[in-house]
Amino acid sequence: MNLDQSQIIYEDNHLVVVNKAPGILVQGDETGDETLTDIVKEYIKDKYKKPGAVFLAPVHRLDRPVSGVVVFARTSKAAERMAKIFQEHKITKTYLALVAKRPQQEEDTLINWLKKDEKKNRTHVYLSDRRGGKYCETYYKLLGRVGDNYCLHVEPKTGRSHQIRAQLGNIGSPIRGDMKYGAKGRILKGKLIFLHAKELAFEHPVKKEPMRFTARVPEHDIWKNFAKM
Repeated sequence: MNLDQSQIIYEDNHLVVVNKAPGILVQGDETGDETLTDIVKEYIKDKYKKPGAVFLAPVHRLDRPVSGVVVFARTSKAAERMAKIFQEHKITKTYLALVAKRPQQEEDTLINWLKKDEKKNRTHVYLSDRRGGKYCETYYKLLGRVGDNYCLHVEPKTGRSHQIRAQLGNIGSPIRGDMKYGAKGRILKGKLIFLHAKELAFEHPVKKEPMRFTARVPEHDIWKNFAKM
C-alpha cells in the first residue's frame, strides 16, 4: 500500500506526522498484515532515494480501528526524546468519539483503574485499584447531536490501552461500531469504529518549538456531519 501525500500532516528531518486511516496497524502483530510503519518507511525511502534501511520509530500507537494523528521519529535521538515527552505526559491529546447513547453528564472527568486481558485483547474497568489495575483519567464534553449520534470531545490524561473505548463503554455510551465495548448493531466494514485522534500538541523534541497537529476525519458519510466540530 502506498502512502497518499494528503495523509502527511507534517515532515522534517526529525519527525513525520501522519493521518492514519482506520483499519491499518501502526506496528506489526500476529496477523502479519502490512503496517503503517512499513508504509511510511517506503515513502521515506522512495522520496529521499535512500539506498539502505530507513530508521523510523512510532512513538505511540493507535488501535487498529481508530483513525487520526500518529507521530513517527526519524532519528534515534528524536525517538528517545519523544518517548520521554509521552512518559512525562507533556502532551495534549484530543479525540472525537461518536456514540449512539448520550452520556448522562454533558461534561465529566472519568477516573478508573484499568486492567487488560492480553489473551482477549480487552480492557476491564474498575472503580478502585483493589484489582491491581492502572490509574486512568479521561475528560469528555458533549459537542452535539446529528441524527442518531452524539459527538464527544475527549481528552485522555493518561495513556492506557483501550482507555477511551473502555471508559465510554463503562458509562453506557460505547463508541459506535465498537462491539468489544458494548456497541450495538452490525460490525462496520473494515471493523471501523468512530474514534478519531483529532489533535496532538507538544514541544518539538529537537527544535523546542510548540507544535500542534490536526488530522481531518475519515471520508465517511457519518463523519461528514461532524467535520467542523
